[in-house]
Amino acid sequence: MIEYGKNSVGKGAQIFEPVTLGFPSRDVMGKTGFTGTTIGENAVIRSGTILYCDVTIGNHFQSGHNVMIREKTQIGNRVGIGTSVVIEGNTIIGDDVSLQSMVYIPTDTVIGNKVFIGPNTVLTNDRYPPTRIGGLKGPQIRDGAAIGANATLLPGVCIGEGALVAAGAIVTRDVPAYKLAIGAPAKITDLPSKMEGKDTKK
Repeated sequence: MIEYGKNSVGKGAQIFEPVTLGFPSRDVMGKTGFTGTTIGENAVIRSGTILYCDVTIGNHFQSGHNVMIREKTQIGNRVGIGTSVVIEGNTIIGDDVSLQSMVYIPTDTVIGNKVFIGPNTVLTNDRYPPTRIGGLKGPQIRDGAAIGANATLLPGVCIGEGALVAAGAIVTRDVPAYKLAIGAPAKITDLPSKMEGKDTKK
């Protein structure tokens, strides 16, 4: 294991080499004694994972292979991060979240509890790249929402509590709680009848 800064790993962790903890951000490159990665108990960290400095992760965390999590990211308990996921930093992720393989999460994103994000989903935070006109603002995904495979979320959109984004959808505006976004660009409609009245947060 390669370590930079001061790292803390809870008991019961299984770490499969090679893994890097506390990789320095630009702000601390060339310095020593900075805060590295903090990980709770019973983590499973698979080979190729790189966790930057100022990353805090709760208990029962799992990473797939070749995961990268950038600085100033906070992750709750019982979170699974699939193979080749990239989290660009300054992001908050709640408890019981599942990010499937090859998901991309930009800076300034907020993900609630019990959220599912399907493979190859791309979240964005720059509405007019590469100008950054209007600043960077990632999506917000509320508790219990689910995002299907290959979906794209534009900067600043809010996916409401218990909402569903269909596979392949391109979401350009907010999705209200317990509604379905489907199509490209996505249209808002009711959840499928099989899902109505069910607690999608389970």
